[in-house]
Amino acid sequence: MAVIAAALYFPALRRQVKKAKQLTELTAEQARRELLPPVPVTGGDLKVKAKMFWGSTGTDNSLVPVTVELPLSSDPVLRSKQILNTLLAGPVDAEARTLPPDAALLAFYLLPDGTGVADFSEALATSIPSGIQSEQLAVDSITRTLEANVPQVQRLKILIHGQEADTLAGHLDLTQAFQVSMKEWPAAPARSGVSAITEPIQRAIEKVKGATKH
Repeated sequence: MAVIAAALYFPALRRQVKKAKQLTELTAEQARRELLPPVPVTGGDLKVKAKMFWGSTGTDNSLVPVTVELPLSSDPVLRSKQILNTLLAGPVDAEARTLPPDAALLAFYLLPDGTGVADFSEALATSIPSGIQSEQLAVDSITRTLEANVPQVQRLKILIHGQEADTLAGHLDLTQAFQVSMKEWPAAPARSGVSAITEPIQRAIEKVKGATKH
């Protein structure tokens, strides 16, 4: 009788523990979402079906497009902020998250040549699992989400707390600007030995640095 009772009891106990764990994770996720700054919305924003690229819950380290209905601005800078804040808030399934839950977008600029400059908090670099796969997946989720929703952004420069970083978390090179769209923009002539892309990025970086000091 004791053996039979144990055989019936322990599977039920495991199910209860698993359910309690899921409820705890859900509660924590809800609490985190409440603490995050809301996605900026203006009165004229229309709800559109945005495509977010989050991770697969499998073991193939791939990205899966998820359609989410969001009120998005027609202004590309504000729209980029709305999209990236939604990406940072993460999917319902925490296992599909590609970015650290405590990371935040501090600023976003769009240069005339289509280069976006995104300034993230230090948590993007310190809280992400170190490794080329996880770092590449994080950046790919950002660039592919921008490509799907903000066609004006052609390439992306990532800053960490207003500063240029050599790598994201020790592996992925952040000194480059990542390609977002394959659409070719007309190249402007170089000035004073500085490329037409690098010079505007440097001006944007200085602007970000000035903002963080205040």
